[in-house]
Amino acid sequence: MATSIVDATSSASMDSIENLTELDEIKKALEQLGKQEVIFGYSLIAQFSHTGFKSSQNFKFSEHVEQELKALLEHQDTLESKMNGLHKMLPNLQILETDSRQLTSMISFTSTLAENVSGKVRKLDLAKSRVVECSQRVEDILDLKFCTDGVQIALQNEDYEKAAGHVHRFRNLDETVIRISAETNEVPGGTLDTSFKQLYESEEKLKNIVHSKFDAAVHCQDVASVERFFKIFPLLAMHNEGITKFGKYLAAQISEKADNNLKLALHTPENDKRAAVLFADTITLLFEGIARVVEIHQPLVETYYGPGRLFGMLQILQKECDRQARKVIEEFKSQRKYDALVGDLTPSFFSITCINPRELDVILSEIALISARAELYMRFMRRRALGDVELAIQEVENRKSTVAEVEKFWNGCELSRLVQELINVYIMMEEYFMREMILKAVSMDSSEEGQQTSSMVDDTFFIVKKSVRRAISSSNIDGVCAMINHACTVLEQDFREVLYSRLRAGFPSGFDLQHAYNIVQASITQGKLQSSDAEKVKARANFLMSLNNAEVTCDYCKALKDNLEDEVSKLFTQCSEQSKAKLESCLGDLGTVSGRFKDVVDFGFSQLTTSAIKPRIKPVADAFLSTSHNITEEDFSNYEANDPWVQNSIVTLDNMLSTFKNSLTSANYEAFVSLVTTEVTAQLEKAVGKTTFNRLGGLQFDKELRGLVGYLSSVTTWTIRDKFARLTQMATILNLERVSEIMDYWGQNSGPLTWRLTPTEVRQTLTLRIDFRGEDIKRLKL
Repeated sequence: MATSIVDATSSASMDSIENLTELDEIKKALEQLGKQEVIFGYSLIAQFSHTGFKSSQNFKFSEHVEQELKALLEHQDTLESKMNGLHKMLPNLQILETDSRQLTSMISFTSTLAENVSGKVRKLDLAKSRVVECSQRVEDILDLKFCTDGVQIALQNEDYEKAAGHVHRFRNLDETVIRISAETNEVPGGTLDTSFKQLYESEEKLKNIVHSKFDAAVHCQDVASVERFFKIFPLLAMHNEGITKFGKYLAAQISEKADNNLKLALHTPENDKRAAVLFADTITLLFEGIARVVEIHQPLVETYYGPGRLFGMLQILQKECDRQARKVIEEFKSQRKYDALVGDLTPSFFSITCINPRELDVILSEIALISARAELYMRFMRRRALGDVELAIQEVENRKSTVAEVEKFWNGCELSRLVQELINVYIMMEEYFMREMILKAVSMDSSEEGQQTSSMVDDTFFIVKKSVRRAISSSNIDGVCAMINHACTVLEQDFREVLYSRLRAGFPSGFDLQHAYNIVQASITQGKLQSSDAEKVKARANFLMSLNNAEVTCDYCKALKDNLEDEVSKLFTQCSEQSKAKLESCLGDLGTVSGRFKDVVDFGFSQLTTSAIKPRIKPVADAFLSTSHNITEEDFSNYEANDPWVQNSIVTLDNMLSTFKNSLTSANYEAFVSLVTTEVTAQLEKAVGKTTFNRLGGLQFDKELRGLVGYLSSVTTWTIRDKFARLTQMATILNLERVSEIMDYWGQNSGPLTWRLTPTEVRQTLTLRIDFRGEDIKRLKL
């Protein structure tokens, strides 16, 4: 127990010794350790006397003490080196102590000195600020006297700019401070009350003078005087009055010029080259005149009135613009008999025939031009107003509210409403024009000799392109979207139905190329065709031309979409994201129209397959069935010199394809060859399944198949070998020497070959070989 207590005490002492830095403290710690060692010795003796330790215990204790001593001796060199270092550092520590005390004294002295200096500086600063305030108040009193005398003299001399400057300077003085700062109410030349009274009276007098002089200058059309007094208003804190008066003055000038332009327009002869767009030119002159006024006078407003005041003047000018634009549009409606046209365009206008589309074309072009010029003008006015707002207002929230106010003003102005009304009727007129002209193009459809398409396709897309481009030129996004939608509807419903109805009549049955050739030859020799034959020939030509028209229409729809996308992206670069999304959606709908015409093409080919392809391919397959493929060596040699089937088949196919090649477009011809190939493979595959082969017959079939594939590949640029994949694999099977050889081609042994035949079909093909045993075929593990 005594040992544990001493150990704890020693541990605590060691911790405290390590933190000692003073020499006196180290000495005290040394004395304390000596006392602890004595106490520790007595406690051990007491334990030995009372407990009677055995020799083994004494040995263990002495062994423990010896280990501790060894551990301490191991650190003897380190401790001695540290002690030597401490002895060497003692002189330096004494020097540091002396320097530290000197530094402390110096810092304390400096602090006291700085405190004294800063107090004096504060007193000087206070005195200086009071001197400055006093000087400023003295200057204000002197300015008051200077303004009082100066405004009177300026008024007497009719120097109104200088008088306004004195009033403006007086208004910037703080009247309350001047009265408080003066020790008496007296100033040189009179009292403060008298000075203020004179200045207020002079201000009111000057305001009345400026108002009357400005009005007189406006009445006399004295531009220099108008601008002179316009600059004085802001000096008298009459910004709104100045803007209002100047705006009305400019509006009056605009009104006068606009009235003169309208009178000139009404007296323009009908044969004038600009007569068709007369009112569009008139309203353009109005817009250009306002824009010119804004460009000239905007620097004047910004210089003397500061930013943020331009919008007020633009509002006044816009109201005058609304009045003048209404006059022009009313005259336009009157002269162009607009109301009569609108009255005729009832909801059932599609059946109307009293409106001449050509006359309507002129009105539509003028409306589009009016809309485009109005949109350009309003963009200009918005841009000027928003630019002024951004300079005047720095706070984001206030700027947003003001910007919204600007947008609301121009979106709700009468000009915007008038143009929107015109566009609404324009869309209805344009749709009527487009439908009527397309119907006319269909009714006047014609074709020239050697042409594969008729005139109505080019005419129809010319009309559609013209109508949509005219809508784009109006710069009205809603109008553009509406016309694109109408164009999609007209093409998808009306024009598609025309093509579909012509194809629905079908390709005349009983198609015979030799007979058609004989008819053509008879027409050349006799100068005319027989009525029934002529009708069939005409019906076939119309069918193929309608098929070509449908195919070309697909390409035209895609080209129209691409062209309109380019034009829209160039003209509507600054529209909102919402407007861009609307335009993209409408143009995307135009792209889907191409797919609708592709359905018409597919329907036409289905009709052609039934009437023309299958009847001509069936004899080819029947000829294959009548040709024996269970042949001898002699037959095989004769077939090599004079093939009984494939040569005649190629001649038959070539006659048919060459005739259609001249009547179909390149894309339709390629599709026609593909359909012929599909039908040939389908019928030939059935014929092969009904034929028996020997080894030489299989070789002959392989030669025939290669010749047929080679010919069809030569007449088209499309890949057709894939269509013959099943027949080619059947030929491979029929060429085997033994049944077991099929395993060299089947399954893992087939390599890159992908089998199109099922295991059942492979067995069925093997059974066509008369020299293969059925037991061998059944034993195959496919």
